[in-house]
Amino acid sequence: MLHITLPDGSQREFPGPVTVAEVAASIGSGLAKAALAGKIGDKVVDTSYRITEDSPLSIVTAKDADGLEVIRHSTAHLLAYAVKDLYPDAQVTIGPVIENGFYYDFSYKRPFTPEDLAAIEKRMAELAAKDEPVVRRVLPRDEAVSYFKGLGEHYKAEIIASIPSNEEVSLYREGAFEDLCRGPHVPSTGKLRHFKLMKVAGAYWRGDHRNEMLQRIYGTAWASKEDLQQYLTMLEEAEKRDHRKLGRELDLFHMEETAPGLVFWHPKGWTVWQVVEQYMRAVYRDNGYQEVKGPQILDKSLWEKTGHWDNYRDNMFTTESEKREYALKPMNCPGHVLIFKQGIKSYRDLPLRYGEFGQCHRNEPSGALHGIMRVRGFTQDDGHIFCTEDQILEECIAYTALLQKVYADFGFKDIIYKVATRPEKRVGSDALWDKAEFAVMEALRRSGCEFIVSPGDGAFYGPKIEYTLKDAIGRQWQCGTMQVDFNTAERLGGEYVTETSERAHPVMLHRAIVGSLERFIGILIEQHAGALPAWLAPEQVAVLNITDSQADYCREIAKTLQNQGLRVTIDLRNEKITYKIREHALQKLPFILVVGDKEKAAGAVAVRARGNKDLGVMPLEAFSKLIAADVSSKV
Repeated sequence: MLHITLPDGSQREFPGPVTVAEVAASIGSGLAKAALAGKIGDKVVDTSYRITEDSPLSIVTAKDADGLEVIRHSTAHLLAYAVKDLYPDAQVTIGPVIENGFYYDFSYKRPFTPEDLAAIEKRMAELAAKDEPVVRRVLPRDEAVSYFKGLGEHYKAEIIASIPSNEEVSLYREGAFEDLCRGPHVPSTGKLRHFKLMKVAGAYWRGDHRNEMLQRIYGTAWASKEDLQQYLTMLEEAEKRDHRKLGRELDLFHMEETAPGLVFWHPKGWTVWQVVEQYMRAVYRDNGYQEVKGPQILDKSLWEKTGHWDNYRDNMFTTESEKREYALKPMNCPGHVLIFKQGIKSYRDLPLRYGEFGQCHRNEPSGALHGIMRVRGFTQDDGHIFCTEDQILEECIAYTALLQKVYADFGFKDIIYKVATRPEKRVGSDALWDKAEFAVMEALRRSGCEFIVSPGDGAFYGPKIEYTLKDAIGRQWQCGTMQVDFNTAERLGGEYVTETSERAHPVMLHRAIVGSLERFIGILIEQHAGALPAWLAPEQVAVLNITDSQADYCREIAKTLQNQGLRVTIDLRNEKITYKIREHALQKLPFILVVGDKEKAAGAVAVRARGNKDLGVMPLEAFSKLIAADVSSKV
């Protein structure tokens, strides 16, 4: 008898080999209909997969993350099926699953148009409605090469030819279309109902610019109509919030080809930068950090000692002077170790916390650049804590609490926590790793944080916590990090004197809260759709006159508010007041003050809040208290 153990611990017996679909049917017709795949241990398999020995099994449906992965993978094949059906001369290449969807690359004699995309999507729906079975078969490699050459699919033949000759390859057929794939796939095309094609882009064959430029069709697929619509709505909202568009409209920054991947900050954008930096500077000061500043350019020999020269060289900008090679620093940590090394440090000095707004440069590929979110020159709120092994837990607990407060002040309450543990290739003893991994996990437990464990994803020098925030439309941004490093201080000769007068290497905790200030400001712009809260807004108040007779009073108002520490702009132009109000409203100012003869005579202001809210006329002193409370609350 064959025994299948289900997720609830119950078992089902079968007289011989059994398919995943047959197991699902034995449980119930509803599950049999919903089954998309099966999961045996960590392996996801087709519903047609035959189980030949006692095994644990869970039935994968659209409700499962693995089920959504299968749906997207199969929808990529449905896309290729539709393209070949409509454009028989097109050649298919590769079509993987990506975040929120899939893509497929095609070679075709002309560019696909938006009208083509609409036709392909329509044909996909028609093919899915036919509910054709998806059937797997296996061929020897050389036979598969000949098969695809016979179909005129030379890209597929080239892919298969790169597989070792003694291996077999699996193919999946649905209707008139057959494709190379490891699988798994849905049992029939009727399971694929909620998808949309998004765009066409260029992509080189196998990612090599020397090869042919292919056409990449992107799509998205979901388990339900509601999920698809929610995603499309999120994309619409994300487009409205795009920081690149808002950066231009609000005159915050610009970027251009004279300095690819670098930011030109305009006065208003630089004001936002300064507010964020000064806030984080106060965080340093109030939490025991000493601010330091390291040089931008460091000798090649230092990067060789840290291992960056061998492992990160292609991402570093280099220069030469007097026959010596240098690199612009891609990170700040080596410089902090060199500062730590100056003078004798005692165990009594630990933990020693350094913080730096360190400007770094990384030679990111041009295709990866994205506004101010992904740049080549950026500044980090970088900090390093030099401590003993016994101090790791306490420091991680304090850091998590600090990070939560900072994120809350910037308007982020929903944080995802992940612990990345030891990889196969690592430095340090298992006992040290045990202590460090316990410390980072226990720190989150004591902080009341549920967390995900990501086995093997830690750095070679130690485990780490990753802090990911969710924005207003549900997108996730990994910003904060706490990395435990047993290696760097030792490699660069950092030491302290222990209680027994011996020399020891400190543990180095790498930590950043907002990470790249450029990226974080981009996230803030999108989080608030450009309408930054009053404490962050580059201009907090605009004072507008109706006629020239109120000009001097407007200046007095501005001076009073500026003395209060507010950022004020005055608009005394000879324009209609409705025009001026609209113009400043489009700049998303928190408050607009309108002054006419009545307000001047009463020593008052007419207050309009963002969102076209008329707060009425009030004494200037009352408005001063109102905006002070708004700024203080950081709402």
